[in-house]
Amino acid sequence: MPSITREEVAHLAKLSRLELSDAELDHFAGQLDAIVSAVARVGELPTEHVPPTSHPQPLTNVFRADIVRPAGTPVLDRAEVLAQAPAAEDERFRVPRILGED
Repeated sequence: MPSITREEVAHLAKLSRLELSDAELDHFAGQLDAIVSAVARVGELPTEHVPPTSHPQPLTNVFRADIVRPAGTPVLDRAEVLAQAPAAEDERFRVPRILGED
């Protein structure tokens, strides 16, 4: 079984520019050892007859279908969109000034 030593954790912490106390080094060494051991156990499973996959479940496209429109045709109705805005003026969204310009 793999065993992550305290010195290896200290080396990783140094590479990551992390300052760890002695108690943290011991704590993380145990945690990392448990993780590496769990991953090693997965590698022991009999998977000769399991085809490689990128996802455990089939993927479904959740996007809407593309609709071809003539160039310049708006996708949303301007009046409907502006009606939902907190403020509108001259068929545009009205927003507060942020630069204090006149």
